[in-house]
Amino acid sequence: MELQLVIRGAGTCRYFKSAPVDDATLVKLFEAARFAPQGGNRQPVRWIAIRDPEVKRQLRDWYLVPWKAYMARTRTGEIRVEGQRAQRMVEDSDHMAEHLDELPVLLVACAVMADISAVDAQLPRAGLVAGASVYPAVQNLLLTAREIGLGAALTTLLVAEEARIRELLGIPEGVAVAAIIALGWPERELPTRLTRRPVAEIAFTERWGGPPPDAGSAV
Repeated sequence: MELQLVIRGAGTCRYFKSAPVDDATLVKLFEAARFAPQGGNRQPVRWIAIRDPEVKRQLRDWYLVPWKAYMARTRTGEIRVEGQRAQRMVEDSDHMAEHLDELPVLLVACAVMADISAVDAQLPRAGLVAGASVYPAVQNLLLTAREIGLGAALTTLLVAEEARIRELLGIPEGVAVAAIIALGWPERELPTRLTRRPVAEIAFTERWGGPPPDAGSAV
């Protein structure tokens, strides 16, 4: 697929076939992931592919606790779900959560913290910069999955269970759990064009709130 078509169609898949994803396919994804940019070329990202049914069931059980708490907040109206599209997305996410252990493979993205520089650690807000050496690799993997027709769903909900995940998977101290990716062949047709805000709403020139770039000014 052309790169722009992959980017515009790499949506979240929440319904998967039971067909396995073989090691050769995983290697293609990891090959793409390893060429992502990262600070100082320190390459901090590590991957664990989970196929063991018992391990997947444990991850599902841990996942369901915060997920069901989120679902309860949507039912009380504490978290607003407005419109049919948003409601359908929540329902699809609930389906995936309930069946997380049935997916062919779960990928655990890990980060060697000694190879990451968090230059915003002292700022009075949540840290963001450390992820710049991790999540581009995740995105490379997601885009490559879409290119070859695989469905994928990125979630960080289980990061809160890092201590238990580290023990379950034998992850050493100093290595963080950055994300989990549900992966498999899609049961439903993958999207070809995602719905996103237009450039005019997300990009400014010269200052915050300045005019957006002019697409008609290309030379």
